[in-house]
Amino acid sequence: MTRGQGRPFYNGRMKKTYLVAGVAAAVVLGAAGWWWFQRGGADDVQYRTGKIERGPLQAAVAATGAVSPVTQVTVGTQVSGQIKEILADFNSEVKAGQLIAVIDPETFEYRVRSAQADVDAARAVVMTAQANVAASKAQVSRAQTDLAEARRTHERNLMLVSKEFIARSEADKSNALVNTSLEAVKAAEAQLGVTEAQVKSAQASVAQRDAALAQARIDLARTRITSPVDGIVIKRAIEKGQTVAASLQSPELFIIAQNLREMQVEAAIDEADVGRIRGGQKASFTVDAYPGQTFEGQISQVRKAATNVANVVTYVAVVTFANNDGRLLPGMTANVRVVTDVRESALKVPNSALRVRITGVEPAPQAQDATKNAAAGAAGTGASAPNATEKPAAAAPAAPAAGGPATEFRNRLVKELQLDAAQTEKVDAIYADARPKFMQLRDVPEAERAKARERITADIRARIGELLTPEQKTRYAALVMEAAGRTVTRGRIYVMDASGNPKALNVRLGITDGTSTELLVLPNSPDAAELKEGATVITGTVSAGSAQTTTRPATTGPRMMF
Repeated sequence: MTRGQGRPFYNGRMKKTYLVAGVAAAVVLGAAGWWWFQRGGADDVQYRTGKIERGPLQAAVAATGAVSPVTQVTVGTQVSGQIKEILADFNSEVKAGQLIAVIDPETFEYRVRSAQADVDAARAVVMTAQANVAASKAQVSRAQTDLAEARRTHERNLMLVSKEFIARSEADKSNALVNTSLEAVKAAEAQLGVTEAQVKSAQASVAQRDAALAQARIDLARTRITSPVDGIVIKRAIEKGQTVAASLQSPELFIIAQNLREMQVEAAIDEADVGRIRGGQKASFTVDAYPGQTFEGQISQVRKAATNVANVVTYVAVVTFANNDGRLLPGMTANVRVVTDVRESALKVPNSALRVRITGVEPAPQAQDATKNAAAGAAGTGASAPNATEKPAAAAPAAPAAGGPATEFRNRLVKELQLDAAQTEKVDAIYADARPKFMQLRDVPEAERAKARERITADIRARIGELLTPEQKTRYAALVMEAAGRTVTRGRIYVMDASGNPKALNVRLGITDGTSTELLVLPNSPDAAELKEGATVITGTVSAGSAQTTTRPATTGPRMMF
């Protein structure tokens, strides 16, 4: 090959080399530009927002439990043996006293016969002992007759000796005979006592044998298993020919539900929620067998016995309900929901807004102090005290100048106690008189503020109680207990200020339904203008160039695409 002939091949190879180098340089420059754009955009944070709304809010406790009859009886056996007959099956309707199973009675029949024979033998012994008593009595009578004859003979001999018709020795002999007869009487009487005791012993033996016979007959009767109640058999645990042994614990043969129209759910309530559960509260539940259907019931009991499983403590709340149509069956799993508190018109914020934390954005110190002062001062309306049993409400006429739970509680008093116009006016006057006292709590030392607030609250309760009828007082006591169990917590939310920057606010929170939480905003709070219906709150952050939403600031830099 000549030099001129090889040049085209060389030029082509150089062109390919330049082309590959150009493509690689373009890729590197593009990647660097993308990385620089991402890093520069990471400093620009966008926010997801939501609205503060006003509307109804319910706090509820969710739990699971099992459907069971209110009354169910486990039928067992007190005797051991082989099942000879089964006269009831699953779903059998039975009456009290109805025969439902039979244990082979042959062994127990022989025991009855043996016990009967023992009784007959014991009675024969009694008859023998009674005959011995009669013989002993005859012996006593004979000895007494001999004694009387000896005494007469001795007296005759003494008279003859005094007349010297017989010798003195004859009188001595008759006297000895008297003594001998006397001892014979004593011996006969002692023997009579022995035979009478033997009669009593034989009679006691008869009673003992009678008891054994009665026990044998009872055991024989127990081989016939009967239903103790009217009901329906919901479980049969035996088969014909099976041997059951009754020793330390009675074996389970049947379970009979007395009434499947009155049933209950035993729901396991977490210890953190049990304080909000009380008897008489309405409860609803669903079962998997009927999706989309809700059944209504009522809390009838909260059992004080705790259950500890893997260090998780729960308490049983019994929900009773009517099962008139018989659709719900024992053992079904129920998802229970108990409404513990209701707000008809609550100011509420999305729960996601309470989880947001923006680094470097903190509430202003003066705002925190104002919030604390407002919490202490506005307690006169009943809105700020954690144990706010004196909270007025806002729906009825002439409501106190307050908002949130304050007006709501007052509204509940008017509505649920059915206060007349005069009572309503007096209740409003009581709250109006107490408001300055609560405002003065700001000047009370922190350590003494709780006791002072409680004294004012107790005075309000007493004054309201004096206005109520006996029927109203009963319901009022329930409302007070419900309000006393209400907890008020604190949280933080972020709003956008006038310049578009996030602003942190400490807020007081009431009940929650899992999606939204009640905002407790006092009328004289410095943040009241910002915490109002329709206000925008930050619910999350979105980094520029990324679709990922987070409730916390990004902690890592931008990633390269290769």
